[in-house]
Amino acid sequence: MSTLPTTGEAATLQDPNWWLETGQNLLTTYGPKVLAVLAVLVIGWIVVRILTGASRRLMTRAKVDPTLAGFMSNMMYMALMALVVISAFSAGGFPTTSFVAIIGAAGLAVGFALQGSLANFAAGVMLILFRPFKTGDYIEAAGVSGTVEVIHVFATTLKTPDNKLIVVPNAGVTGGNITNYSAKELRRVDMVFGVGYGDDIKQAKDILASVMEKDERVLADPAPVIAVVELADSSVNIAVRPWVKTADYWGVYFDITEKVKCEFDAKGISIPFPQSDVHVHQAPSAA
Repeated sequence: MSTLPTTGEAATLQDPNWWLETGQNLLTTYGPKVLAVLAVLVIGWIVVRILTGASRRLMTRAKVDPTLAGFMSNMMYMALMALVVISAFSAGGFPTTSFVAIIGAAGLAVGFALQGSLANFAAGVMLILFRPFKTGDYIEAAGVSGTVEVIHVFATTLKTPDNKLIVVPNAGVTGGNITNYSAKELRRVDMVFGVGYGDDIKQAKDILASVMEKDERVLADPAPVIAVVELADSSVNIAVRPWVKTADYWGVYFDITEKVKCEFDAKGISIPFPQSDVHVHQAPSAA
């Protein structure tokens, strides 16, 4: 049960001098501590802003990847601000041991609850630091392929050739093979053309060489390779492997395929296709 204040206590609460004296005591006791905490917080925040801004400018001048520069600056800002908060409470005379312990326990609990997210975070750090690919590269990873649009800390965004957007968790990207089709300046176009066994192989190879020479996108060095690669069931397969700039890959692939078909038709070179001979045997009728 609550106890009502006595007549003396009520008179004390109604006395303005008591309130003034109590306020002065509180201000004298805790005022310097609060001012110390606020001063350290304000000064620390200013210093942290200056340091993180300077680090970002230095990384920009060093031509560090913008994604990596932003990530490192944010991590530096959070770490320094945590240090500033702990220092502020310590300067005010408040115990910080329990505060640090609470932060550690909370971090441990969050870590167990967000194991998948932390795995993606760690994978994102690895991608940003080691940079197996960059924005604008065409890659194949985690069973999908596309052009890299954004590399976030937790996921990587790809755009497919048919303009679909795919968000891949970073743990899935680093958990398997990564094929970067844009990493090198040059690429080899691998094509195979089949001709009939009755056709002149030398003539077919001359036609293929002529098609390669007429295309300005095909590089002379390294020189294209034109060679018989297989004696198949119904055709003689000739491998054609020209070298092109990476940006010209698909254009050369499509154009060469069409031009070879047209030239083979004009010169009488056949392009075999699978055929089957069916023999029908009629059984003798019963007597």
